[in-house]
Amino acid sequence: MKDWGYNIGSSFSRVGGGLRSFLSKEGTRSVLATVISILAGLIAGAVLMLIVGLSSENLGGKSAWEGIRIIFGGLFSTGRDAEGALSFGFNSVNMGDMLFRATPLILCGLSVAVAFKTGLFNIGASGQYLAGTTATLFIALSIPQTAMPTWIIWLLAFMGGMLAGALWGAIPGMLKAFLNINEVLACIMTNWIAATLTTWVFDMSNLKNVTEGTKSAYIYKTSFNGVQTPKMGLDKLFPDSQVNGGIIIAIVIAVIVYIVLTKTTFGFELRACGANRHAAHYAGMKDRRNIVLSMAFAGALAGAAASLYWLSGNTEFYWTGAYQSLPSEGFNGIAVALLGASNPIATIFTGIFMSTLSISGLQLRNLTAFNEYITDVIIAVIVYLSAFSLLIKSLLGGKHRRIRVVDTPPPAEAVVNDSGSKPTEATTGKGDEE
Repeated sequence: MKDWGYNIGSSFSRVGGGLRSFLSKEGTRSVLATVISILAGLIAGAVLMLIVGLSSENLGGKSAWEGIRIIFGGLFSTGRDAEGALSFGFNSVNMGDMLFRATPLILCGLSVAVAFKTGLFNIGASGQYLAGTTATLFIALSIPQTAMPTWIIWLLAFMGGMLAGALWGAIPGMLKAFLNINEVLACIMTNWIAATLTTWVFDMSNLKNVTEGTKSAYIYKTSFNGVQTPKMGLDKLFPDSQVNGGIIIAIVIAVIVYIVLTKTTFGFELRACGANRHAAHYAGMKDRRNIVLSMAFAGALAGAAASLYWLSGNTEFYWTGAYQSLPSEGFNGIAVALLGASNPIATIFTGIFMSTLSISGLQLRNLTAFNEYITDVIIAVIVYLSAFSLLIKSLLGGKHRRIRVVDTPPPAEAVVNDSGSKPTEATTGKGDEE
């Protein structure tokens, strides 16, 4: 019986030790912190929907339950059946549209993540996105098809968007590196300058859509010039959706960014500069150059996000409102980077998750009496908890100070046990306690 109890205790001890070892890994705690943030956000949205549904005479508990189901499974919603009940299954349109929307989110998340890795907060992804938008649309729509093949025009437009984003990102980088101006303030400034310049430039252009009458407030789609991203076979997997090869390009770019940051000298210098700029400078690294290159790198990724979105050929840019509001992709990229712990590979999955929430929001609006803004509440809660990821990771790690108590034994001659034998380790207190 004693041995049986000892074996049980040893088993629990091994399990506990294995769990502590599992949670001690940085990657494990980062993933768990992200999962906890996501689940908390989804639960908060469900609770809010339940409160709204039960407190409204027009909705009720049934509508609230339908809304909760769509929040958790809106990507697989196929509408309502003949009896009016929600039905779920594989929805190729939702899947394809989700991947299309995820493309700019992944790249904007990479933009913010790269800056995070080098100790900078790139809140200027929206402005860099607009710079990429302007360059991409001008190149794609201004070069006639007769001048060169459309695939070359596509490539020039894509590279032009990345270059414009890189140049716009380098501005706050130089202000930070040479004048020590906070990059957040500089990025906010460049965001609104980019928004105003974009409206002004397109207002003077001849790219406004005048062939469809009331659409003169929009710029032509790039397909107007025959320039669009190839489908790469994804249209057969997800028919009738907006998906194209942009999602594949975004994933490839994410892998390249991961390799650059973790496997190259350039990436090591960027991360070292982010960890401690002055120590990196003392070690012989060019910290100012690395700061500028980091922000230019981040800007190029945001510009690539804009290029792939507009080069899809099925979207139109609303140029008249550009100076009034900034693209949401730039700010959502912050949430993607936070959820992914600034890991380039993780941003692929968090970008897809954020895109899934946007699809769920559309399903809420189309299939229930709720509006899609409830998903914004979910995203807000997730982002808020992501900001406390370090605290969540430390709680998961269960780190605490371990104190070893060592008793000072009395002289051996003074110790006499009941049997009159020599003192043992147990009676002298030489054993350590934790």
